Amino acid sequence: MDAGLPFALSMGALAFLLGVIWGGPFVEILRRLKIGKQIRVELPQGHQKKQGTPTMGGIMIVVPVVLIMLGLNLVNLLRPDQALTGASILLPVFVLIGFSLLGAIDDWEGISRSKGRPIGEGISARAKFMGQIILATVAAGVISLLGGGFQFANTLPIPLLNIAIPLSPILFIPIAVFIIVAMSNAVNFTDGLDGLAGIITASAFAAYGIIAFLQGQVFLVQLCFILVGACFAFLWYNAQPAQMFMGDTGSLALGATLATVALMTGQWMLLPIIAIVPLAQMVSVVLQISYFKLTKGKRLFKMSPIHHHFELIGWSDTQIVQRFWLVGLLAAMIGVALVLL
Repeated sequence: MDAGLPFALSMGALAFLLGVIWGGPFVEILRRLKIGKQIRVELPQGHQKKQGTPTMGGIMIVVPVVLIMLGLNLVNLLRPDQALTGASILLPVFVLIGFSLLGAIDDWEGISRSKGRPIGEGISARAKFMGQIILATVAAGVISLLGGGFQFANTLPIPLLNIAIPLSPILFIPIAVFIIVAMSNAVNFTDGLDGLAGIITASAFAAYGIIAFLQGQVFLVQLCFILVGACFAFLWYNAQPAQMFMGDTGSLALGATLATVALMTGQWMLLPIIAIVPLAQMVSVVLQISYFKLTKGKRLFKMSPIHHHFELIGWSDTQIVQRFWLVGLLAAMIGVALVLL
């Protein structure tokens, strides 16, 4: 077996252990700084008791991942024979940091009750969307125009057929931007129940880690499994009842980074399968809004994203999280299987 996979798995385990160790003091710091989640009044009643729970827990995921990845690959980045391949890991790290900062700004604004905003509402949807577009365009442009180290740039690999259709940058870049922004928001919608977003994204990153391993993308394998370990460490403190929430600081970053990894492996056509739960969450929101407008006030679901619908029909939080995770895990397995066929 290639030594790259055992090493990546070991680094994921290290990320988990380090996260669990420093997670407790981090939760206490958030509490002392009074960085607590402001719960929107329209959410189901069960959410109201979570008012004030520390948020911006995504920092616990992002910081260790960035430090470990840069620490591991600093030597490789300086070696002439590895510079091109090693530098490719800087892109998903940039996406992780950039979207995390955007999410942190939104979380911080949501904590504040100034300027007459409703409780829990952060920066405007337009400002957040523009920030996502800018960051995604930079990432897509790097993949498409700089090329080196991104062997699947400007292509559309077709699962099962083992062919890759060339795409011009004019077509590839808008597609890549759409994928990054859409997945960023999809994971953000998924982050609504204790443990849900963390376990779903960890499963998806594990699937893409295996895909990257099959392609020989050693640095990407490391990133994926370190993210898995960091997400598991976060889940240690986010499992019900949650001691802290991920917030947009984590959800926007994880979604955008997952999409970037999918683009770098070339298997972005499998993303709707591997990330079927976040996709369903996002689609439920779009359908709810569209149906509400078309019917002038009627609702397709009791509430969206769809996990709130299941809450309101009587499923417990634990049932929703476990059942969604089972679906997400099976979908991730199917995605890997399609690559192997």
